[in-house]
Amino acid sequence: MDTKNLDRYGNAALEWARVERQLEAQPGSPGLTYWLATVGANGQPHITGVGAVWLDGKVYFTSGPGTSKSRNLSSNPRCSVSASLEGIDLVIEGEARRVTDGATLRALAEKYVEMGWPATVEADALTAPFSAPSAGPAPWHLYALEPRSAVGVAKIEPFGATRWRFP
Repeated sequence: MDTKNLDRYGNAALEWARVERQLEAQPGSPGLTYWLATVGANGQPHITGVGAVWLDGKVYFTSGPGTSKSRNLSSNPRCSVSASLEGIDLVIEGEARRVTDGATLRALAEKYVEMGWPATVEADALTAPFSAPSAGPAPWHLYALEPRSAVGVAKIEPFGATRWRFP
């Protein structure tokens, strides 16, 4: 991993381990929203909240097949996810790919259940009695965002701003 200190005030570069601890500790936390940014085929940006889970170095989220975010990702998988974690504002950039393998779908369904969303696997997607009003009808596709780069800005001590590039 390539780390670049972006801080102009003399603070040391942030450690990625600090960010990962926050990502792992905060799934399902009240008030935590992940924001997904995609771009449509016409170049129009689109940002929407998603229920996301950090697992095994990736950000997972769901989307109905007819939603703007799913249509955008099918034509251009490059996207970013941002979140205001406890003590760190974070933006992760990369490419999101639809997940269809049963083992990963089951693992993520379990994570969502732990967070309070009663997701189950149905064929190559997730379903539940309810989802966000903007999610569209079930079933919902599962996507994995593999980070290519991330920027974090610490809001509490130790302060700092850092960019990470992943291999």
